[in-house]
Amino acid sequence: MITKGIEIMEIKEMNLEEVEARLLECDSKKESCDNAEELRSLIEEMKALEERKVELKNLEERKAHAQELDNNKTDAKVEVKEERKEEREMAKVAEYRNSKEYVNAFAEFVKTGKSEECRALLTTNATDYSGDVAIPDFVYDKIMTAWEKSDIMSLVRKIEVAGNMKVQFELSASDAVVHIEGSGAVSEETLTFGTVELIPQSIKKLVRVSDEVKDMRGQAFLDYVIDEITYKIVKKAESILIGKIKTLSTTASSSAPYAKQVKAGAAVGTIAQALGQLSDEASNPVIVMNKATWAAFKAAQYAAGYAIDVFEGLPVLFTSALPALTGAAENTVYAIVGDFGLGALANFPNGKMVDIKLDDKTEMDEDIVRILGRQYVAAEPVACGAFVNITAPASL
Repeated sequence: MITKGIEIMEIKEMNLEEVEARLLECDSKKESCDNAEELRSLIEEMKALEERKVELKNLEERKAHAQELDNNKTDAKVEVKEERKEEREMAKVAEYRNSKEYVNAFAEFVKTGKSEECRALLTTNATDYSGDVAIPDFVYDKIMTAWEKSDIMSLVRKIEVAGNMKVQFELSASDAVVHIEGSGAVSEETLTFGTVELIPQSIKKLVRVSDEVKDMRGQAFLDYVIDEITYKIVKKAESILIGKIKTLSTTASSSAPYAKQVKAGAAVGTIAQALGQLSDEASNPVIVMNKATWAAFKAAQYAAGYAIDVFEGLPVLFTSALPALTGAAENTVYAIVGDFGLGALANFPNGKMVDIKLDDKTEMDEDIVRILGRQYVAAEPVACGAFVNITAPASL
């Protein structure tokens, strides 16, 4: 007998695999096994216990998962509640900062640099406020509008990245090729990059006004100061960018893209010739010139009998940063054809808001107030073939 003399207690101390092995040994013998039935019964019992353990484990896991979900829901509710509270508080700030009372306080902040009154009004009427002095919407809108009203700067891509930054441009690249089935592998593209560094410059505008202007209240004072200062800063940024484009070489370097050049006067075909020199990527070109130069081109159009458009249907933008063609020396850039959205980038490391400081002490004996506006801006051409400079011929 295979299992004769084996005690049941000894069998019960075995694990399921061992009991199944003992039963298998027992069944493989032709002689009877005294404990075969006991073994089968024990196996069934042990299997039932294993199944119960698995059920209990799954139940515990489901309970833990349910608890985790409940915790997440609670955390989410708290987070949403906090977000809604913050949104309500900011909504109060947004609503109150446009009130006449707060606008008057903000005007005094611009004059004196002291923010206590603004903060006290926000805390009392809106919320517990600890951030920067809230700017009335109309002030922010005025400054943003000044940049968007500039025909040229409105086309330029704008970013707000702190400090100096470097932008890569494609210096050279090999073209795609046709691959014939069964021929050798296509050669890897030869791609060379150049790098333009955008270094912010501090653009300042100083205005001298009488005490009467300083005594203006609230929005009247802010309208005068912001309109005057912001307009001049925007025009200067525009002038800086135009100056950098017109000095681009006809060949690219590792630190600057190239701009093609056309040497011609204000004649039929001049703009078409420049347009034909732009890269394929320059898909939204415009023309930039002095208003006096525009008049010279229109005279050429009138002389041709009105049958043509000397500007080839392109928008013409005006700037005094370029000289008039009349009287321009040979090789002087007097017009630019290009895609400013592709070819130029402006960075505002401190944001687009203009810092304003007021000095009513230096010239107080003359009843003069000095107001200084300042903004950090970096503007650079950043793409090859995005611009074509038109230069004056030897004689007109």
